[in-house]
Amino acid sequence: MEHWEAHSPVIRRINPLTALIASPIVRRVAWHTRRIASAVDRRFFLSLAEGAAIFVGIAALLVTLVEKPWYDGVGPTIEWFGKSFNWAIFTILGQGDSGYVTSLGGFIVSWLLVLFGVAIVGTITGALVALVIDFLLKEGQGLGASGYKDHIVVCGWNATARDLIEELKGDEYKAKVVVLAGVEKNPAGDGVYFVRGDTTDVEDLRRAGIEEAAAALIFPAEPTNEADMHSILTVMAIESVAPQVRTVAEINNPRHVEHFERARVDEMLVTSRLASRLLARSALYPGLTGLVSDIVSGGEGSELYRVELP
Repeated sequence: MEHWEAHSPVIRRINPLTALIASPIVRRVAWHTRRIASAVDRRFFLSLAEGAAIFVGIAALLVTLVEKPWYDGVGPTIEWFGKSFNWAIFTILGQGDSGYVTSLGGFIVSWLLVLFGVAIVGTITGALVALVIDFLLKEGQGLGASGYKDHIVVCGWNATARDLIEELKGDEYKAKVVVLAGVEKNPAGDGVYFVRGDTTDVEDLRRAGIEEAAAALIFPAEPTNEADMHSILTVMAIESVAPQVRTVAEINNPRHVEHFERARVDEMLVTSRLASRLLARSALYPGLTGLVSDIVSGGEGSELYRVELP
């Protein structure tokens, strides 16, 4: 006798705050903020804050001496000084009570506080504008951080990488792609995040989000032995910081396969060897080239699918 059990689907509630923090845009802004904060001289801002506090304190003391009955005793004097200090802070912020002072000396102090407040607001506004401009410039020049998770990092750029990007753009599996290459502009076009840098540099790899990537594809920039050596160094750099990331490398020279294996690459593709073998089999079995191309490409026609068994 068979028994069937009904299982209700598990509904996972997503915390909006967690989703916001994990979004790529927020992570990029946070990375740029940390970068700018690390480059800023904090002693300058501490000195500026100390100067502002001293200025406000002196202004509050002058207003208390000129406007308020400070001679009534220590207690009332301290109380009036506290009120004057609070008034001075709100005056700087543009919310001060204009009727708090009535004498010429009080007016002069009030005007100075207003001018000081305008200067502070202008400084803060300029800093925010500079931060936004710096963010946009760095992002446009490929000097930012991707902020992605479970994405594909393309290390290096050549004709094969260009075709790969086009294939991924047309595939049903919408994977986030980051291109890390030593070129001036984004070679992949819209929809692909670009990081300008050296694929063998750990910091550049981290800006590409290699530690949280799903896979890394390494392409030689040129069809030379030196380009293969650079790809090997790239694999070694990835393995040093993110050994859990699956690495796939395109190889120019078949004799370098052993070196890639020593670098612990997960998968290799020798383009020349694959093409020669496929052409040889196509001579014996007509139509094989078209069949293989159809299977490994997305879109219409035959495709490969991965199905998880129950």
